[in-house]
Parts: sequence; C-alpha cells; structure tokens
Amino acid sequence: MSDPKSHSQKNNLLDQVRIVLVNTSDCRNIGSAARAMKTMGLSQLILVDPIEMPNGQAQALAAGATDVLANAKVVSTLSEAIEDCGLVVGTSARSRTLPWPMLEPRGCGEKLIVEACEYPVALVFGRESSGLTNDELQLCHFHVQIPANPEYSSLNLAMAVQTLSYEVRTSYLLSIDNQQQERSTGNGQYIGKKINAKSEDDEVYPVTEETERFYQHFENALISTGFIVDSHPGLVMTKLRRLFNRARPDVKEVKMMRGILASIERASIEKAPTEKTSDK
Repeated sequence: MSDPKSHSQKNNLLDQVRIVLVNTSDCRNIGSAARAMKTMGLSQLILVDPIEMPNGQAQALAAGATDVLANAKVVSTLSEAIEDCGLVVGTSARSRTLPWPMLEPRGCGEKLIVEACEYPVALVFGRESSGLTNDELQLCHFHVQIPANPEYSSLNLAMAVQTLSYEVRTSYLLSIDNQQQERSTGNGQYIGKKINAKSEDDEVYPVTEETERFYQHFENALISTGFIVDSHPGLVMTKLRRLFNRARPDVKEVKMMRGILASIERASIEKAPTEKTSDK
C-alpha cells in the first residue's frame, strides 16, 4: 500500500508548475489551453495582461477544465507572474539575434519537474501572432522550441501548451515510479529516486525576484564605475544576463557576487573625491 502522505506530496509537485500565457488576444485560446493543461494534470494558470478576458466562449472550449479557467490568476506583467519562481522557461518559435540557453522539450519537462521540488517553476507562452518579446525572453533562464516540421511549423497556442505539458507529465510519472527507481527519459538527466533525496551540497537557485535584484545591482555598479554610460547602455546587461543564465549561479554564488558588487561601489565612492583637482 502506498504512503498517503507521500502520494499527496507527489501530487503537489504538479501544483508547483505554472503555465503562463502572456497578452493572449483570443480568450478561446485560453480555454483550450486550460483543457490541455488539465489533461496532463496541471492546474496553475496565470494570465499576463490578456487582451480578452475569459468568457463563455473560453468556458465552452475548456470543456471539463472550467475549474482551471476559474482559478486562473490575472496579473499585469510577466515579472509579477514569475517573481517567486526559481526556474522560468520561455517558449520561442524562432532564433533570436542574441542566442539564449536552449532546452529540448524532453529536457524541459525533466528540468521543470526536478526543480519543482524546491520552488515554483514556470513555462511561459507568448502572443499568438508574435510570441514573447526579447525583453520577456530575457526574464527566462532557458528557452524551449518545439521541433516542428520546418516546412509547416505553425502550432496554435493550445497545441504548444499540450505538447510541453505532456513532457512535464511524462517526467512527473517517471518521478513517482512505484519502486522509486532512477530512470532517464534519454536526455541525460536521471529522475526518480533522486528527486526525493536532496543532499545538503545540492545547489539551491534563487527565485526570479532575487535574480532581478542582482541584475539591477550589477547595472548600478557598472554605471557607478563608468563601464556603462547611463544614456547609452548598449547591450551590456543583455549579454550579462545571457552569461549568468548559462552559468546559473546558485543562491550562495549570487550573494557572493552582490558582496563583490557592493565592495566595487564602495571603492568607487571612496575614490571619487581623490580624483578632483584642488582649487588654487
């Protein structure tokens, strides 16, 4: 007989996975996305500044998932939707000018489930016509692209939600194997037995709100030293975001970096008076 407490904890794992829809223009797509989520056991839906709020049409397309629709949280910005998430993956249908760390759909599902043990995680979908903006994609740790037929790669929003939600569920089911065996879905990362046995030495990643404070601190320090010219910042911070997203510093490393930045700011302030020429 399975342990009821253990079963409850495993069910809660999917409750840590958020589906975030940004600026959706057609409420029917929201209803269809809710249905796609529920078929895969996901229930946490966040709507960022929807152009059309869910109505009767959305409820009709949600079918048996009207509870997911009714409990959807509406926020104004993507930052608000993900501020307490430790892992954010943005969907991108095309290559961007500045490449970002990428995940395959299978690896995306694995990573979301593994890290959902520690904090909320988010899978972000953009506008039906244009996807996510570059600024929105830069708020994500990784990007994921569904390898559709290049000759006809058009997926509607609900299809994309269904495809990636399936990968999340596949990894979730492997993680609750009755015999708690370590198994791999073939993407190089083992899940299962290890998912419930965290070592003190394992990395703990900062949530998005903490990471954004780090980036703001970094930018302020670079402005104070003159490395960034406030009126012409260029792509410095964008490239630094990409660098640190690849490196994925943990909580201790981010705190260390902020300590270094604070020392740079102090040194810059202390040095400033000595650079002034004395009046004669």
